[in-house]
Formats: sequence, C-alpha cells, structure tokens
Amino acid sequence: MIMGGSGRERRSTRRAIAVSLGAAALLAACNRGGGPPSTGTNAMVVGPENIAIVTAKQIRSGPAISGTLQPEEQATVRAEVGGAILQTYAEQGDQVRKGEVLARIDDTALRAAELSARAAVTTAQNTVDVDKREVDRNDVLLKAGAIAERDLELVRNQYSAALAQLANAKAVLANAQKQLTKATVVAPFSGVVSARQVSAGDVVQPGGALYTVVNPATMRLEASVPAEQLSAVHRGAPVDFTVSGYPNRAFTGHVTQINPVADPATRQVRIIVSLPNVNGVLVGGLFADGHVSSDIRTAPVAPIAAVDETGISPFVTEIKNGLARRANVTLGIRDAAAETVEIRSGVQIGDTLLVGAARGITEKTPVRVNAIAADTAASVQR
Repeated sequence: MIMGGSGRERRSTRRAIAVSLGAAALLAACNRGGGPPSTGTNAMVVGPENIAIVTAKQIRSGPAISGTLQPEEQATVRAEVGGAILQTYAEQGDQVRKGEVLARIDDTALRAAELSARAAVTTAQNTVDVDKREVDRNDVLLKAGAIAERDLELVRNQYSAALAQLANAKAVLANAQKQLTKATVVAPFSGVVSARQVSAGDVVQPGGALYTVVNPATMRLEASVPAEQLSAVHRGAPVDFTVSGYPNRAFTGHVTQINPVADPATRQVRIIVSLPNVNGVLVGGLFADGHVSSDIRTAPVAPIAAVDETGISPFVTEIKNGLARRANVTLGIRDAAAETVEIRSGVQIGDTLLVGAARGITEKTPVRVNAIAADTAASVQR
C-alpha cells in the first residue's frame, strides 16, 4: 500500500504500475502467441504500427515557414471627391468586375463647376475667333498701306492673349470633367468585395475609405527565413503548405520575392510566397504552415522514428529472416513536415524496419508481426 505523498506523486506511481502490468501482459501474450522457438527464445510479437517499409518516394527538405494568408491583390477604394453618398451598389461578398459601379457621390456642385468651365471655353473660343478675323483684316490693310505696322502688332498680341485664355479654359474644363467622373466609384479590378465602409446618406471627404476589394484567385504569404538558411531559398522554389481549416489537404505555392535586406534585430529575411487559390477555397486570414522545398529527390525513404541517432553513427533495427538485425545507415536529407529521412546506404527498398520503442529489441531476437497481438497489447496498456 502506498501511503502519503502528493496527488501528482500518487498518479505517477499508479501509471508506473499500470505500465509494468501492461508490459508483463504483453510478454505473456507473446509467450502464448506461439511461433517457432529459436535458440530457446520465443518470438517477440509486434503490431503493424511498430514497423515501416523502406520505400522509394519523393522527399523534400528546406526551411520551415509560417504566417497568415492574404489575397495577393487587394485594394481599399477611397473617395477622391467629397460629398454625400447617393447610393451603393455592392455588398460584402459580392463579385464585381473591373470598372463596375460600386457607389455614387452627390455631384451637384461638380456638375455646376463643369457647366461653368464649359461656358468659359465657349466664351474664350468666341474671343479667339473675333481676334483672328481682326488679325486677318489688319494684315490686308497693312499691305494696302492703310494702317501702320504697330496697329497690326497690337491686334496680334490680343489674338495671342485670347489663345492663352482659351487653353486655360479648356484645362479647367478637363479638370472639372475629371472631378465629375470621380463621383462615380468603380471597382479597380475584378474580384470580391470584402468590406463596405459606407452607406447611402453618409458624407465622405476625399481619402475616406468606401470599399475593400480583393482578388482571391491568388493568395500570398509573407514569412521569415533565418539568414543561415537563406542559401536554401530561391525564387521559384516550391513551398508545401498545410492551412488551418483544411487539415487533410496539401497546398503548394512558390517563392516569388526575397527581401534583399535582413532584419537587423532578428537577422531573418522576409520572403513572399504566392499560392494559387484553386476553386477559391482559401480565404484571407487563415494560418498557413509549411516548408520551402529547396532540395527535391526520389530516394529510399523511411520514417525518422525508425532511425536511432543516439550513438556515434545512426542505425536501424530491421527484420531479416524473422530475426532482429541492427544495420548502420547513412542518412540524407530530411522532410520535417512528413517526418521522413532519406536512407542512402545500409538498407534497401522493401526492407522492414522496427519503429519507435520496438527499435530496442535485442539483435538476433526472433520477431513476428501480429496485428491481433498488437491490438491485445494496446488494450492491456490502456
């Protein structure tokens, strides 16, 4: 009987006793499982979850990155003229085309300014026409000797001044017409309205936010890479992602930009990854976790859990002819996301390896894979 001690100590003791009883039950199950004895020792029975097959598959390695997805193309549409909002035509979530009208601002004052500018152009044009005829008439009189050269020069100066006034009036009219078009707010590109900041009747000032429009066809991720891993990153490098909300789906993007200057505080370099948004399933604000695939190859691959790296050289425990056999291996690149490692030498494709705690089985011990016994052992331990 265990007396005294804290609740945590009592729980730890009970777990230790449970594990011991589970191990004893597992050994008993192994002995009952039969199997041909070898050198007087019954075979160790392992479940299929304790083995892995060396397979030839594609493996990728590179620095891990994470961040929040944002639409690659987005814009806040702002008022370019002041006035009251007469009407809005788009709501949050609506798809819009480039140039489609989003809202209209009261343009009464702008129309008055445009009419005034148009009238000024007409007046200036009439003055130019009159002065041009006067120049032509005085030119004829000068040739006939009826007037002096000075009189003709005076008329020509008046004509030049009229031309300048006409040019100024036309510039004022063009500006008034441009301001008038700004009262009609349009979408800057095709996309989806993500926010509407105004309603009919609101009075806005130049620069006030009206709408936010995004193009969800392509998402982007801004992330940081440690300076020491920058050599593994280059433009166009594929990036494998998992995205919150889609735990069983894999997404692939590509590095599009690399900041030429490292952050002086963290010594990390900002990169931008472009991610195609197939079928528009991704939305801005989701958290993405992935890694840059800087090195990609097809090679013999095994789970990292099958390799023991605690000693001088890494080794695996494989099953050869029904016996546990230790084999030193040479490792290559690692895929941290898939938790796999390249095996360059020591084992061959198709070899069966023991995984996790099963790696501790003594060399030359008979080993048998039995799914039923594995399930029984798991039940005993639970």
